[in-house]
Amino acid sequence: MRQLPQPSTADLDLVRVLSAFADPVRLELVRALAGVREPLGCGVEGFDVEISAATLSHHWKVLRDSGVTTTFASGRNRLVELRRDDLAERFPGLLDAVVADSAR
Repeated sequence: MRQLPQPSTADLDLVRVLSAFADPVRLELVRALAGVREPLGCGVEGFDVEISAATLSHHWKVLRDSGVTTTFASGRNRLVELRRDDLAERFPGLLDAVVADSAR
């Protein structure tokens, strides 16, 4: 599996990360990823969102480009996971606060 391009830990920007969290669909995706420890498939059927595959792909790209997630490619398959350690290093407590607040 190859990892798709993403910003380095040092290049994570708080405004871009918060902007990625600001969309309700992306926030739902982050919450779903926060509940698991292994990478998940990027397909629409795996998440509680009612959007097209193309729109979902856009949301995954925003999350990856902001540094919130890592995406792995294996042929036509894509797996995604949260960058928990990188986010915790740059912005301690942010991911936990966002996930906890959105669970209300």
